[in-house]
Amino acid sequence: MSTEVKNQQYDAAQIQVLEGLEAVRKRPGMYIGSTGPRGLHHLVYEVVDNSVDEALAGFCTSINITINADNSITVEDDGRGMPVDTHPKLGIPAVEVIHTVLHAGGKFGGGGYKVSGGLHGVGASVVNALSTEMEVEIKRNGKIYKQTYSRGKTTMPLTVIGESRHTGSRSTFWPDPEIFEEVNFDYATLEHRLREMAFLNKGIRISLKDEREDQKKELVFHYEGGIKEFVIHQNKNKEPIHDEVIYFELIRDNLEVEVAMQYTDRYNELILSYANNINTTEGGTHMVGFKSALTRVINDYARKNKLVKENDESLSGEDVREGLTAIISVKLTEPQFEGQTKTKLGNSEMRGFVETSTNENLTAFLEEHPNEARIIIDKCLRAARAREAARKARDLTRRKGVLDGISLPGKLADCSEKDPALSEIFLVEGDSAGGSAKQGRDRKRQAVLPLRGKILNVEKARLDKILNSEEIKNMITAFGCGIGQDFNIEKLRYHKIIIMTDADVDGAHIRTLLLTFFYRYMTPLIEGGYVYAAQPPLFQTKKAKEIYYTYSEREQEKLMAGLADKPGKADIQRYKGLGEMDFNQLWETTMDYNHRTLIQITLEDSAAADEIFTTLMGDKVPPRRKFIEENAKYATLDI
Repeated sequence: MSTEVKNQQYDAAQIQVLEGLEAVRKRPGMYIGSTGPRGLHHLVYEVVDNSVDEALAGFCTSINITINADNSITVEDDGRGMPVDTHPKLGIPAVEVIHTVLHAGGKFGGGGYKVSGGLHGVGASVVNALSTEMEVEIKRNGKIYKQTYSRGKTTMPLTVIGESRHTGSRSTFWPDPEIFEEVNFDYATLEHRLREMAFLNKGIRISLKDEREDQKKELVFHYEGGIKEFVIHQNKNKEPIHDEVIYFELIRDNLEVEVAMQYTDRYNELILSYANNINTTEGGTHMVGFKSALTRVINDYARKNKLVKENDESLSGEDVREGLTAIISVKLTEPQFEGQTKTKLGNSEMRGFVETSTNENLTAFLEEHPNEARIIIDKCLRAARAREAARKARDLTRRKGVLDGISLPGKLADCSEKDPALSEIFLVEGDSAGGSAKQGRDRKRQAVLPLRGKILNVEKARLDKILNSEEIKNMITAFGCGIGQDFNIEKLRYHKIIIMTDADVDGAHIRTLLLTFFYRYMTPLIEGGYVYAAQPPLFQTKKAKEIYYTYSEREQEKLMAGLADKPGKADIQRYKGLGEMDFNQLWETTMDYNHRTLIQITLEDSAAADEIFTTLMGDKVPPRRKFIEENAKYATLDI
């Protein structure tokens, strides 16, 4: 970031202490989000973030992450090595302070780092607190130091164990099974996050190795092009409408912005924003600055070059972003994030900084590349015409009372409950299953909307065409909260939207089509946790006058093994679809609040979600085939 950082010391005096470590094991969710897979993987990111901070400061070029055979994690870097001298206030080695005191580190104004990410700098101590064992080796001062910890406590004093001409830190930790639901790291989850980190920090080399039996593999992420290559990666299954990725950066007064952008032939935008490597999923001042400048520059260029008529209405922000893939990455010394989760940047100075940079650089690109500029403007003009067609379609449906909730779809069997928080709607595949669901439901709280066949693939259609789809109009009307720019979560009529499809390939396809629609045009439904997938059973087994339902092949095998000693022959029915169940069976297995299993659909990562939906629902067949071949072994019919 700056040569000023390289001249500063990084020793015990820079490690400032804010508070103790007692609460972490009592309330781990406050520090890592959850004790499920998300929180487990967050431990890795916390340790890696510390190494990335060394890279941002200009002292580290290589970070190696290993999933060891016993599901422990090792993170090693070639940075300066954590400080080992005695802390001036606490009288213990600085590395011990970092690992045993909450909110201790070089990120709290002590001068250790000018720019840093991480979760409020709590990383190493939280990882220690939530691990049965943690081991740290440091190469520094020509020596190799070692210290060990367990569940937040030091178990071995800092000891010199050898000599080395190199510098760096190596941390290994064993997550505590008393804390986490399951200690099993997912390679693909780590791969996605580490690749993202490599894109955001051009030139850094990050490797991920898996040493577990039958899972051994290694990938290296190294991108000299940084976020330019990030855009190319996100667009690999799309068709760019201009070859060159537009890229610019500006560094001024301890503020830094990088922008990479490219238009594609798609109808959806993907704009990802980051502040100090943290994905600001809710945007913030840097996002506002970019969008504002983009809209202004495109309109100014179009008018100046007479690509639009003088009296024509200006292109909207929605028009100029259609099909755009953009990455905005800013770095600053004192980031202000709104909310504990750091999902929105609040620094007011960043809006003007990004806006000015985008104005100057994007204008220059369009002026210097008139052919590309014309292609981009034409794309925006087509989007504007489609937006106008969509507006007319919305106005027409409103006049008919469709989008304002006055006239609900005829196929909808609504519930009598008026409180959305107590209401749920089942989206059911086909009239047959819809009939069973309507008979078996709790009429007070459960609504049922049957869907005829497969809905429109919205990945390949603009909003005006989408609004002409009968099945989609029925869903929009039933939900009551609008679509796209008109979406208002406050008007949502049901706080549980439950997709209930058959446990087969067609059912999985319908579910994916629905999720694509929700992700592209009703994103807050997924972000707010309102969307669920029902889990209907695969098998019904009758034996010795008892009836059992199982939801997967594995569960059925386990049941049959347990029933082996019971007298009589087992009568097994494998359900091909929901329509094979009578309404009592459907209620007992899939709709009864006390016995059903629902899977909440979550949106962990916008970049990953966009990539998956583009791959599965886009035009290109080879990427889809490759994705299915690579992931088929993880697929189950009961999700």
